[in-house]
Amino acid sequence: MTTTHDLEPILSTEAAITALLSEDNQIRYYAAWWLGKHEAQAGCTVLCEALFDERYRIPSGGYPLRRQAARALGQLKNPQAVPALIIALECDSDLRLREAVIQALAAINDQRAVHPLLNLLLSSHEQPYEALIEALATLQVWSIRPQIETFLNHPSERVQCAAARYLYLLTQQPQYIERIVKNLNHENMYLRWAAIFDLGAIGHRQAVQAIIAAKVPNSLKLLNLKRILEAVLDSESSDKETSQILFKAIDDLLIQL
Repeated sequence: MTTTHDLEPILSTEAAITALLSEDNQIRYYAAWWLGKHEAQAGCTVLCEALFDERYRIPSGGYPLRRQAARALGQLKNPQAVPALIIALECDSDLRLREAVIQALAAINDQRAVHPLLNLLLSSHEQPYEALIEALATLQVWSIRPQIETFLNHPSERVQCAAARYLYLLTQQPQYIERIVKNLNHENMYLRWAAIFDLGAIGHRQAVQAIIAAKVPNSLKLLNLKRILEAVLDSESSDKETSQILFKAIDDLLIQL
């Protein structure tokens, strides 16, 4: 085991991997972040091992290093991490870890994740439903529409929005996008932020106009308009008019920054 005073500054993949194997939990956490931030594929194996770390556990029972390892693997988008991430879903003592693992599996977008995620959705135990529903939409698991519709009445408005996002992507029916747009004027700032990210994922022209008018920081508007623009440009049936609206909106926001 490497001690803290033996470590080099984390300026390379090799240094980050060495740091991840050290004794200092804060340094290990930073090393996992660094590997994800720099999309260092050579770190995939050690990050998968960190998913099962037992040394860094906070008094409430959570596993910070495991969570960060999962986030980093989501940034790597390496399919080799899928088996380890699926096993990591079994940890039921840290729902924030499970949420990070679900988000990583969605980012990798590998069909091997479908059945484990469906099992969680159909479980009788509480789950990080927002991330779970969003992941199932990303993986295009459309066979569970009846189950998802029940979440439109969930106590959490963020879960309701995730369900509306899923159902809009499936049906293209405007009433679902309207439920998300409504939250752009919510008094809760974090719900406004969640709504704008949902709209960024949907990428509909109506979402573009709603994002431009939203009461959220311009940086968030730019980020999500850029997501929509990338989707429009990658589409086989590229919408020229929507692209022009997006380019103008992005230019206007950049001038205001």
